[in-house]
Amino acid sequence: MFLILFILVGLALFASSIPEIIDLIGTRSKYGGCYKNERGRRHIVVCGHITYESVSHFLKDFLHEDREDVDVEVVFLHRAEPDLEFEGLLKRQHTRVKYFQGSLMNAMDLERAKVHEADACLVLANKYCPDPDAEDAANIMRVISIKNYSDDIRVIIQLMQYHNKAYLLNIPSWDWKQGDDVICLAELKLGFIAQSCLAPGFSTMMANLFAMRSFKTSPDMAAWQNDYLQGTGCEMYTETLSPTFTGMTFSQASELCFVKLKLLLLAIEVKPEDGGDPKISINPRRSKLPTNTVGFFIAQSAEEVKRAWFYCKACHEDVKDENLIKKCKCKHLMTFRKGVRAIQLVGKTMANKTGATPATPFSAALSKPLLNIKNSVMAKEENGSKPVMNGRLVPIGPNGLVDETYGGYHISYEVKKLMPTNKPADQQKNGKMEVGIADDQAKDFDFAKTEMKYDSTGMFHWTPARSIEDCILDRNQAAMTVLNGHVVVCLFADPDSPLIGLRNLVMPLRASNFHYHELKHVVIVGAVDYLRREWKTLQNLPKISVLNGSPLSRADLRAVNVNLCDMCVILSAKVPSNDDPTLADKEAILASLNIKAMTFGDIITNIESMGDSKDALNNMGDTTVKRPGPIYGTNVPMITELVNDSNVQFLDQDDDDDPDTELYLTQPFACGTAFAVSVLDSLMSTTYFNQNALTLIRSLITGGATPELEIILAEGAGLRGGYSTPDTLSHRDRCRVGQISLSDGPLATFGEGRKYQDLFVASLRNYGMLCIGLYRLRDAALTTVDATSKRYVITNPPFDFGLLPTDQVYVLLPFERKQSRFSFSETEV
Repeated sequence: MFLILFILVGLALFASSIPEIIDLIGTRSKYGGCYKNERGRRHIVVCGHITYESVSHFLKDFLHEDREDVDVEVVFLHRAEPDLEFEGLLKRQHTRVKYFQGSLMNAMDLERAKVHEADACLVLANKYCPDPDAEDAANIMRVISIKNYSDDIRVIIQLMQYHNKAYLLNIPSWDWKQGDDVICLAELKLGFIAQSCLAPGFSTMMANLFAMRSFKTSPDMAAWQNDYLQGTGCEMYTETLSPTFTGMTFSQASELCFVKLKLLLLAIEVKPEDGGDPKISINPRRSKLPTNTVGFFIAQSAEEVKRAWFYCKACHEDVKDENLIKKCKCKHLMTFRKGVRAIQLVGKTMANKTGATPATPFSAALSKPLLNIKNSVMAKEENGSKPVMNGRLVPIGPNGLVDETYGGYHISYEVKKLMPTNKPADQQKNGKMEVGIADDQAKDFDFAKTEMKYDSTGMFHWTPARSIEDCILDRNQAAMTVLNGHVVVCLFADPDSPLIGLRNLVMPLRASNFHYHELKHVVIVGAVDYLRREWKTLQNLPKISVLNGSPLSRADLRAVNVNLCDMCVILSAKVPSNDDPTLADKEAILASLNIKAMTFGDIITNIESMGDSKDALNNMGDTTVKRPGPIYGTNVPMITELVNDSNVQFLDQDDDDDPDTELYLTQPFACGTAFAVSVLDSLMSTTYFNQNALTLIRSLITGGATPELEIILAEGAGLRGGYSTPDTLSHRDRCRVGQISLSDGPLATFGEGRKYQDLFVASLRNYGMLCIGLYRLRDAALTTVDATSKRYVITNPPFDFGLLPTDQVYVLLPFERKQSRFSFSETEV
């Protein structure tokens, strides 16, 4: 009886607990669990802004068929469960993608995703967020959590704002030398647009290069579309050059690659003799290629680039078909390949064993600022008794080292920042200049008579800080100024709009590899209340003026001679409305259509400059000779930044692009007149697979931003002026982007039916210029340059591609100390 009663009570208790058990089982997420790496494959963890749109764009590029050996599993970690559309994507890619629900701030969730075993962790940003600074702060906190959990994991993060990059340097285990990297959307977006001011359409070319795309030409398409699509199939790759290239100059190697291997060699990785960090050198001059040189190529696939690795002069010199250049059986080449591949597999560990200087984080480097004096600057006197630096005796300390308080003016940032940027009158007493700890420098250096023209890194033109009031023009002052060959920035912003970082737009236009007279004047048309907040970052950059007006006012646009500008840039800093995100571009589209509807001619008269009438006009800088501009606004060179890709259909009323067409296939993007931040999504994948590719892109786009400059800007005091030394002046010797017309000049003969290979070889041999693409009239039947402004970009044309007199050529131009025989100050339309 007792047993029966016991069983009945137990059943009753169990029955009462069934609903609770069901609830527990039902509430358990199917996206809980732990990641299990059963196949031994590598995996990456992707977190941050995870939605169907962001994930689908990421996977499309990351898992592209053109990538070589993508045997990497993608693990997404996010707080929310995926919606139905997202679930469908996960099921279609279930063999290569896993999704777990959890928080990056929770160590248990990081353990579940096996973050400590991951190859890398990628943090995506919400590009359309209403508060960019809050979005960046949240993602930086995620990085702090990840690094706190596993300090040696590689992290690649997207940031919205440039000034937030400084906070990453505060993370002790953040080390760009170990692969950590940041993709700043504002820096790159405005950098791309800046390069388009120098060479219209260049933003489109570069955006297509780092995105993985497969082109498919069709006889049903227009000829210009097929030419453009062939270029979109090109990507950037790296490969070690074979021993055949050892001892060649870069020009010789680049010519061999193009003519024989049908590859475009852009740059090489240069390893300093002192064992420092390797640097990427774009189209270098006079240097010979050492063994094991890594080259940066533009090609259609990774398979094509292997030709540079396999090429053997003994076996392949007579081979006509580049597809037949395969691995040969030369003994010395076999030994070389085995050795190089072993070095590549071992990586940095092998480099340390061979005597290379071990990589040190920024914090360690800065703790010894006085040891940064360059040995290469030093020279010995004829008797060899005393070292000389920059023509002066260098004091020797008791330990036999150079006295580190003054290294021929090339001193570390920690000391440099304590030096005065300007000499106030009250700093000079009794004929001696008081400069704090740098007193001893005043003995050898006359600060009063030395003008600072460049920033402390020598990479950018610099001017003493000016107040914004000195640079503000009203409509009458602008109309009385001969503005020609300048850049007009039409900026829509509210007084409280988030800062977009206009410095990133202007700095590439102030790179020191331009001569001062070549700098294009920048005129910003917009609300002064907003620009006052941006001005702190612009006050040390020369040739900037501000017109307090509206980009929609035709009177303001005529006052700044928009028809005579080299480029009109249309930007918006306004926060998109949550009600209808598609209206985020309404001001930019209206401004673009407004300019295109304008007519010019007798309305604008030739008014001579009255430079001494107002202080504002004295800041205008050099003016150029007035040239005739286009009569119709449709011919004004223009680039419009869009938030929403689909709005590109409203920019050109004469195109027939379908609203669902991908951005890169639309006519405005192909012509270089539209740019959207979404094209930068591909950089996450590109950086993961090839860290050097981002470094190369950043070097081309930013005009020469360096890690040292990043640290200086992180101080928040802006650019600092520096005194010119042989070392800083040597930084001017770097190539830049240019655009040359084939209608006249030294290369005009190549526009008369010659082939692209002839132009490539002649430009490289005679002028050191590396041709990388063409900017061609959309309607090739029109033979005059002024017939239409519609041009399209052709990236790396085939060697037998026919040239036209109206073509313009994208080139990487070496720095010339004297004025170039080519004119780059004006862009033909």
